[in-house]
Amino acid sequence: MSEQQLSLLRSLIQTRSFGNATLQFLESLLLSKDVTSSIEVRSSLTRLLRSESLSVIRSIAAKTLHEKLLVLEFFVRAFALVGDLQSCLALRYEGLVLREIKSASCQWLQVSPVEWLHFVEDAVHNGFHAVAEKACENALSCLANNDVQKTRSDADSENLKDVVSEITRLRNCAMASVASRSDASSRVPKKEN
Repeated sequence: MSEQQLSLLRSLIQTRSFGNATLQFLESLLLSKDVTSSIEVRSSLTRLLRSESLSVIRSIAAKTLHEKLLVLEFFVRAFALVGDLQSCLALRYEGLVLREIKSASCQWLQVSPVEWLHFVEDAVHNGFHAVAEKACENALSCLANNDVQKTRSDADSENLKDVVSEITRLRNCAMASVASRSDASSRVPKKEN
Protein backbone atom coordinates (compact mmCIF):
# COMPACT_ATOMS: atom_id res chain seq x y z
CA MET A 1 0.00 0.00 0.00
CA SER A 2 1.41 3.35 -0.97
CA GLU A 3 1.33 6.61 0.95
CA GLN A 4 -0.78 7.99 -1.91
CA GLN A 5 -3.45 5.31 -1.38
CA LEU A 6 -3.50 6.01 2.36
CA SER A 7 -3.87 9.73 1.64
CA LEU A 8 -6.75 9.02 -0.73
CA LEU A 9 -8.55 7.01 1.94
CA ARG A 10 -7.98 9.78 4.48
CA SER A 11 -9.33 12.30 1.98
CA LEU A 12 -12.43 10.20 1.31
CA ILE A 13 -13.15 10.03 5.02
CA GLN A 14 -12.47 13.71 5.61
CA THR A 15 -14.81 14.67 2.77
CA ARG A 16 -17.46 12.46 4.38
CA SER A 17 -17.63 9.92 1.59
CA PHE A 18 -19.14 7.17 3.72
CA GLY A 19 -20.56 4.94 1.02
CA ASN A 20 -19.86 1.49 -0.34
CA ALA A 21 -17.28 2.85 -2.79
CA THR A 22 -15.05 3.97 0.09
CA LEU A 23 -15.45 0.60 1.80
CA GLN A 24 -14.59 -1.19 -1.45
CA PHE A 25 -11.49 0.98 -1.81
CA LEU A 26 -10.53 0.13 1.78
CA GLU A 27 -11.05 -3.56 1.03
CA SER A 28 -8.84 -3.31 -2.07
CA LEU A 29 -6.03 -1.88 0.08
CA LEU A 30 -6.13 -5.02 2.22
CA LEU A 31 -5.13 -7.29 -0.65
CA SER A 32 -1.49 -8.20 -0.05
CA LYS A 33 0.81 -10.75 -1.56
CA ASP A 34 2.50 -11.75 1.70
CA VAL A 35 1.73 -11.99 5.41
CA THR A 36 4.20 -9.33 6.52
CA SER A 37 2.75 -6.77 4.11
CA SER A 38 -0.77 -7.70 5.16
CA ILE A 39 0.00 -7.12 8.84
CA GLU A 40 1.65 -3.77 8.12
CA VAL A 41 -1.24 -2.64 5.91
CA ARG A 42 -3.87 -3.62 8.50
CA SER A 43 -1.90 -1.83 11.21
CA SER A 44 -1.61 1.37 9.14
CA LEU A 45 -5.28 1.28 8.19
CA THR A 46 -6.36 0.64 11.78
CA ARG A 47 -4.35 3.65 13.00
CA LEU A 48 -5.83 5.83 10.25
CA LEU A 49 -9.40 4.69 10.92
CA ARG A 50 -9.08 5.18 14.68
CA SER A 51 -7.72 8.68 14.24
CA GLU A 52 -10.22 9.73 11.60
CA SER A 53 -13.21 8.12 13.32
CA LEU A 54 -12.57 10.10 16.50
CA SER A 55 -12.31 13.31 14.52
CA VAL A 56 -15.44 12.60 12.48
CA ILE A 57 -17.52 11.47 15.46
CA ARG A 58 -16.62 14.63 17.38
CA SER A 59 -17.60 16.75 14.38
CA ILE A 60 -21.07 15.21 13.95
CA ALA A 61 -22.36 15.98 17.46
CA ALA A 62 -24.84 18.54 16.08
CA LYS A 63 -25.91 16.41 13.09
CA THR A 64 -29.21 14.56 12.79
CA LEU A 65 -29.66 11.16 14.34
CA HIS A 66 -29.85 9.61 10.88
CA GLU A 67 -26.48 11.12 9.92
CA LYS A 68 -24.89 9.94 13.17
CA LEU A 69 -26.14 6.40 12.65
CA LEU A 70 -24.88 6.35 9.05
CA VAL A 71 -21.41 7.46 10.17
CA LEU A 72 -21.33 4.90 12.97
CA GLU A 73 -22.40 2.15 10.55
CA PHE A 74 -19.68 3.14 8.09
CA PHE A 75 -16.96 2.95 10.74
CA VAL A 76 -18.35 -0.31 12.15
CA ARG A 77 -18.03 -1.84 8.69
CA ALA A 78 -14.60 -0.28 8.10
CA PHE A 79 -13.22 -1.57 11.41
CA ALA A 80 -14.68 -5.00 10.67
CA LEU A 81 -12.87 -5.05 7.32
CA VAL A 82 -9.48 -4.28 8.89
CA GLY A 83 -10.10 -6.75 11.71
CA ASP A 84 -10.24 -4.21 14.56
CA LEU A 85 -12.91 -6.00 16.59
CA GLN A 86 -12.56 -3.76 19.63
CA SER A 87 -13.34 -0.58 17.70
CA CYS A 88 -16.02 -2.35 15.68
CA LEU A 89 -17.82 -3.59 18.80
CA ALA A 90 -17.43 -0.26 20.60
CA LEU A 91 -19.09 1.64 17.75
CA ARG A 92 -21.79 -1.01 17.32
CA TYR A 93 -22.58 -0.63 21.01
CA GLU A 94 -22.69 3.18 20.70
CA GLY A 95 -25.10 2.86 17.78
CA LEU A 96 -27.39 0.50 19.71
CA VAL A 97 -27.40 2.76 22.78
CA LEU A 98 -28.04 5.85 20.66
CA ARG A 99 -30.96 4.12 18.94
CA GLU A 100 -32.38 2.92 22.25
CA ILE A 101 -32.18 6.38 23.81
CA LYS A 102 -33.94 7.98 20.84
CA SER A 103 -36.54 5.19 20.54
CA ALA A 104 -38.73 6.88 23.15
CA SER A 105 -39.68 9.46 20.54
CA CYS A 106 -39.13 7.33 17.42
CA GLN A 107 -40.47 3.80 17.93
CA TRP A 108 -38.81 2.50 14.75
CA LEU A 109 -35.36 3.06 16.31
CA GLN A 110 -36.01 0.60 19.11
CA VAL A 111 -33.33 -2.08 19.32
CA SER A 112 -34.88 -5.52 19.08
CA PRO A 113 -34.07 -8.16 21.68
CA VAL A 114 -32.46 -10.25 18.93
CA GLU A 115 -30.17 -7.34 17.95
CA TRP A 116 -29.03 -7.04 21.58
CA LEU A 117 -28.52 -10.80 21.73
CA HIS A 118 -26.37 -10.83 18.55
CA PHE A 119 -24.25 -7.99 19.88
CA VAL A 120 -23.76 -9.72 23.24
CA GLU A 121 -22.87 -13.02 21.52
CA ASP A 122 -20.25 -11.23 19.39
CA ALA A 123 -18.79 -9.41 22.42
CA VAL A 124 -18.57 -12.59 24.53
CA HIS A 125 -17.22 -14.66 21.63
CA ASN A 126 -14.44 -12.11 21.03
CA GLY A 127 -13.49 -11.80 24.69
CA PHE A 128 -14.97 -8.39 25.44
CA HIS A 129 -16.74 -9.54 28.58
CA ALA A 130 -17.01 -6.17 30.33
CA VAL A 131 -18.71 -4.67 27.26
CA ALA A 132 -20.94 -7.74 26.97
CA GLU A 133 -21.97 -7.41 30.62
CA LYS A 134 -22.83 -3.73 30.13
CA ALA A 135 -24.78 -4.53 26.95
CA CYS A 136 -26.71 -7.29 28.75
CA GLU A 137 -27.71 -4.92 31.52
CA ASN A 138 -28.78 -2.35 28.95
CA ALA A 139 -30.72 -4.94 26.95
CA LEU A 140 -32.51 -6.37 29.97
CA SER A 141 -33.37 -2.89 31.20
CA CYS A 142 -34.74 -1.89 27.79
CA LEU A 143 -36.72 -5.11 27.55
CA ALA A 144 -38.21 -4.59 31.01
CA ASN A 145 -39.38 -1.10 29.99
CA ASN A 146 -40.55 -2.13 26.53
CA ASP A 147 -44.24 -1.58 25.78
CA VAL A 148 -44.00 -3.76 22.66
CA GLN A 149 -43.89 -6.87 24.85
CA LYS A 150 -47.49 -6.24 25.89
CA THR A 151 -48.79 -6.66 22.34
CA ARG A 152 -46.97 -9.88 21.47
CA SER A 153 -48.66 -13.18 20.66
CA ASP A 154 -47.97 -16.29 22.77
CA ALA A 155 -45.43 -17.57 20.23
CA ASP A 156 -43.63 -14.21 20.19
CA SER A 157 -43.70 -14.10 24.00
CA GLU A 158 -42.11 -17.55 24.19
CA ASN A 159 -39.40 -16.51 21.72
CA LEU A 160 -38.82 -13.33 23.76
CA LYS A 161 -38.46 -15.42 26.93
CA ASP A 162 -35.81 -17.53 25.14
CA VAL A 163 -33.92 -14.39 24.09
CA VAL A 164 -34.09 -12.93 27.60
CA SER A 165 -32.94 -16.26 29.03
CA GLU A 166 -29.97 -16.36 26.63
CA ILE A 167 -29.05 -12.72 27.37
CA THR A 168 -29.19 -13.50 31.09
CA ARG A 169 -27.02 -16.61 30.60
CA LEU A 170 -24.46 -14.61 28.60
CA ARG A 171 -24.50 -11.82 31.21
CA ASN A 172 -23.72 -14.35 33.93
CA CYS A 173 -20.92 -15.82 31.80
CA ALA A 174 -19.50 -12.35 31.15
CA MET A 175 -19.74 -11.40 34.83
CA ALA A 176 -17.94 -14.58 35.86
CA SER A 177 -15.19 -13.91 33.33
CA VAL A 178 -14.75 -10.29 34.45
CA ALA A 179 -14.68 -11.40 38.10
CA SER A 180 -12.13 -14.15 37.43
CA ARG A 181 -9.86 -11.70 35.61
CA SER A 182 -10.21 -9.26 38.49
CA ASP A 183 -9.37 -11.99 41.00
CA ALA A 184 -6.39 -13.13 38.93
CA SER A 185 -4.99 -9.61 38.61
CA SER A 186 -5.35 -9.02 42.35
CA ARG A 187 -3.25 -12.16 43.02
CA VAL A 188 -0.39 -11.09 40.76
CA PRO A 189 2.55 -10.20 43.03
CA LYS A 190 3.50 -6.55 42.94
CA LYS A 191 7.07 -5.60 42.10
CA GLU A 192 9.00 -4.36 45.07
CA ASN A 193 11.16 -1.29 44.67
